[in-house]
Amino acid sequence: MRLKAAILALGLLSVTGCKPAPEDRRPPDARDFPRAYRPVSPPSGDGVSNERERDDRREAATVMDLAMIQPGMTVADIGAGAGYYTVRLADRVGKKGRVLAEDIDKDALARLGSRVETEHLDNVSIKLGTEDNPGLPEHSFDRIFLVHVYHEVTEPYAFLWHLRPGLKPGGAVIVVEADRPTDQHGIPPKQLFCEFAQVGFRLTEFIRKPELAGYYARFEAAGERPEPHAIEPCSKPGAGNGDTAA
Repeated sequence: MRLKAAILALGLLSVTGCKPAPEDRRPPDARDFPRAYRPVSPPSGDGVSNERERDDRREAATVMDLAMIQPGMTVADIGAGAGYYTVRLADRVGKKGRVLAEDIDKDALARLGSRVETEHLDNVSIKLGTEDNPGLPEHSFDRIFLVHVYHEVTEPYAFLWHLRPGLKPGGAVIVVEADRPTDQHGIPPKQLFCEFAQVGFRLTEFIRKPELAGYYARFEAAGERPEPHAIEPCSKPGAGNGDTAA
């Protein structure tokens, strides 16, 4: 773990006051927030064909151990898709715990709903979110998981701003991502750190592990949540991922 170096990397990402692109295609509720000046990966689908491979390398078990998931916890699986993490989190938190599986894809949620019913996961609930707001109930979650999905979020500042109140005091957001450009189904760590910091999150842990096919980052809320108009984007138009305006 190189947490100190990861936190120092935030200092390399100054923010910019560049004007955002035209707003007409953005969700109305997101227009008070800055636009992310970086490409976004298209949805990668929610197939379950690689679940055995992921279990063979102990991906979910490793992430849940790092996140210190215990029986009785309440957790959210954002971008749940086919439910790879949903079903494993449900088993880990047990009957006294709760899992909220959220996605913006209605068809994926319908398929996940059938899986939850078939596997008798009585501690799982399903919720439809939007690209700029996961719609989480406030002060409800010990952990919020974003596993290989953050690079698909088209409105990261609005999304994180709406997500933050869902944490319980002392709760954490868990991100698992690949270290590659955001249009190649990943996000460079410096870009991730900067976007979270702009919405009032503090990086508390950063680990690279082969089991994850990428890295693990843990964030906690720090200080007051900024007003939407006070948030500034991390990168300027035309800059590479993780680059910043002068």
